[in-house]
Amino acid sequence: MSARTKVAVIGSGNIGTDLMIKVLRLSASLEMGAMVGIDPDSDGLARAARLGVPITAEGVEGLIALPGFDEIKIVFDATSAGAHRANAAALAPYGKRLVDLTPAAIGPYLVPAVNLEAHLDADDVNMVTCGGQATIPVVAAIARVTAVPYAEIVASIASRSAGPGTRANIDEFTETTSHAIVEVGGAARGKAVIILNPAEPPLIMRDTVLALICDDDPATHEAVRASIEQMVADVAAYVPGYRLKQQVQVTPVPADQPVHTLTGGAPVTHQVSVFLEVEGAAHYLPSYAGNLDIMTSAALRVAEEIATRTVPDSRAAAGAGAA
Repeated sequence: MSARTKVAVIGSGNIGTDLMIKVLRLSASLEMGAMVGIDPDSDGLARAARLGVPITAEGVEGLIALPGFDEIKIVFDATSAGAHRANAAALAPYGKRLVDLTPAAIGPYLVPAVNLEAHLDADDVNMVTCGGQATIPVVAAIARVTAVPYAEIVASIASRSAGPGTRANIDEFTETTSHAIVEVGGAARGKAVIILNPAEPPLIMRDTVLALICDDDPATHEAVRASIEQMVADVAAYVPGYRLKQQVQVTPVPADQPVHTLTGGAPVTHQVSVFLEVEGAAHYLPSYAGNLDIMTSAALRVAEEIATRTVPDSRAAAGAGAA
């Protein structure tokens, strides 16, 4: 059996703990090297200790001081945007590969179904946001068929699944997701909205994508629908609970609708409306927390791809050194 790549998770909250469990249960190429937090009483650290994962409650400095730190190749950061900036600076001298699950966006945006191959050599890749991971693939699916002058997404998540980190990063969420709709999704303009739904019992994650296009050819509309359906299948390959909630709608834009305020004057003829649902795998949290599941599933997919590319290189280097 080939050696696994050791990883660390910074952040012992909901996202970090779910990610740790995914690494332990699902990954054939990654091995937990450390779980890092700042609260010694957190459930994430306690659970890690019970599972035999090395832990520290002293944050990134504690990680650096841990025995075996040199063996860790990939570090997931599941803290907050502000904390990630400090963590990235502290880890910079050590040559670790960082997978950022916060909206800090220090490194390039990475959405596995869209641009997995694009930034695997970057020192720090950004997983955008839960809403971005759910909706940007759909925007990209439309954009690969026809131009998208404007795309808007609304992510609705259960209030119970939004921890302190999510709540502290609402502004960063909207900004980061909006930028990624353009940079990764391919829209000319983008906007993002997040809703923390307090309904009880909690509702699972729902996402809406609205895209404006300028093409009245029915054949193009069918191609858009087919492209979206294929993209949904691609995402579901690593997020099994990801699915279309209903058939993709392509409808004419009324002549008197003031969409020029959204597109900057670019002409549009039709609106594409896509309704999604993301059910979590319930590895750590209830299934309604699809917003966490899609982030950790996407991050795991990226880290596994980084590992498969870097491990052969390190073995080659070791062999050359021995020779």
